[in-house]
Amino acid sequence: MSNTKGKVVIITGASSGIGEATAKELSAKGAKLVLAARREDRLKALQEEIKANGGEAIYKVVDVTSHEQMQELAQDALSACGRIDVLVNNAGLMPLSLLRNQKVDEWNTMIDVNIKGVLYGISAVLPAMREQKDGHVINLSSVAGHAVGAGSAVYSATKFAVKAITEGLRLEESAGGSNIRATNISPGAIATELKETITDTDLKSGIDEFYKGAIEVESIARAIAFAIEEPAGVAVNEMIIRPVHQEW
Repeated sequence: MSNTKGKVVIITGASSGIGEATAKELSAKGAKLVLAARREDRLKALQEEIKANGGEAIYKVVDVTSHEQMQELAQDALSACGRIDVLVNNAGLMPLSLLRNQKVDEWNTMIDVNIKGVLYGISAVLPAMREQKDGHVINLSSVAGHAVGAGSAVYSATKFAVKAITEGLRLEESAGGSNIRATNISPGAIATELKETITDTDLKSGIDEFYKGAIEVESIARAIAFAIEEPAGVAVNEMIIRPVHQEW
């Protein structure tokens, strides 16, 4: 029997890419989904597709940079489903740029979404998970959270932060006996909308070339499902998933 069946899973950034693929993968394994993103039309379409295939899903329009909205998301999940078993902190942005090009607004947006969004997600679900003495937080970092490239300074900083936050959560909760698992997943070049947020013309052509070898989002969805599927006493803490020929 699937260890995912019946679990209540919140997915941020669920309207496209890795989030959407993960929703479909986990629904097929019997998870009850709480879908969160900013684009209601896509959330509604995904919910309808999942229901048409026999799955269970509700959705909420959420901006992960709002602590209040993330708290409301968790409360809605508890009201509708009675518990929260898994949080997939997937929402993120990647407007890569060279520091000299002064994309300050993009830096701030990345910090708000990629770091604060992850922290607000953890803050929202942690009390319920600690009370039920069970839970799993899965954070999406990046290979850029392990190595820095020209143009990735700020993006890498946010993804190094995600890795650090995940490890801090693991250490705190493993010591506290709460049975909360923490998983950091670091994708490489994946075929998503992420690179479309890049406005720095000094980088765009090189990034487009780099992403010609991108792998499909379903690979990351299967990795997330694998981490959830493991028995409660097993913690899959770290995965790096990238194209075979990606050097960094």
